[in-house]
Amino acid sequence: MTRSSRERTTRPAAKRRPAGPVAATAAARRRRPLGEAPYHHGDLHDALLAAAERVLERDGMPGLTLRAVAREAGVSHAAPTHHFGDLTGLLSELAAIGFRRFNAAMAAAGNTETLPLMKAMARAKAYVAYAQARPGMYGLMFRTERLDMTRPSLREAASASFEGLASAVGAGRKPTPSGEAPPPLSLDQAAAIARAWSLVHGFTTLLLDGRLKDIQRRLPEGTGVDQLLDAMLRSTVSRPPGQ
Repeated sequence: MTRSSRERTTRPAAKRRPAGPVAATAAARRRRPLGEAPYHHGDLHDALLAAAERVLERDGMPGLTLRAVAREAGVSHAAPTHHFGDLTGLLSELAAIGFRRFNAAMAAAGNTETLPLMKAMARAKAYVAYAQARPGMYGLMFRTERLDMTRPSLREAASASFEGLASAVGAGRKPTPSGEAPPPLSLDQAAAIARAWSLVHGFTTLLLDGRLKDIQRRLPEGTGVDQLLDAMLRSTVSRPPGQ
């Protein structure tokens, strides 16, 4: 027997790595997208919401499922159910995030102006800009049939957003402190809020759906969507009641 033959017969066989927690962990790492660190348990809730937002903006509402979110986050299919219960729960928590960002963007825009009318116009422009930047999230926020409006996080975020709109329009009132019921509106105040909201929301919807393209083509040279919105606001959002 040659030396090489003896080495082949005496070399011990490679040991099989036992299956178990270690192997399962390795499999989980392979499922997780490259470059992502393992989640701590306390981070998974937020990681799932971030994954859901990516799926929403990339694939739209039809592609936003619990399994799609789990795949995007690189975790087991059971993880979203464990944290949110069902798809409605996940969508509701995601919409709450959207409303908080939405309100923060409008508040920041309003703070750049001092005159009430200019504040209202700045907030309206921020409204449209948010929708253009995050069309998927914006669409979700107003899909009431897909949301559970009784969830505290969503109810509070949506209410704060409406109160921000009401105070921006003016209506002779200050924002309602957190936790307090908003005061009743007079007919004129309600009409001012509904008029401003209808204008901005309707404009935003038409813009996102591409229904303003014909009007845009007929605008004077050098005039864009921002100038069109500005002209609409100046002609429609007049002095709020009580100011």
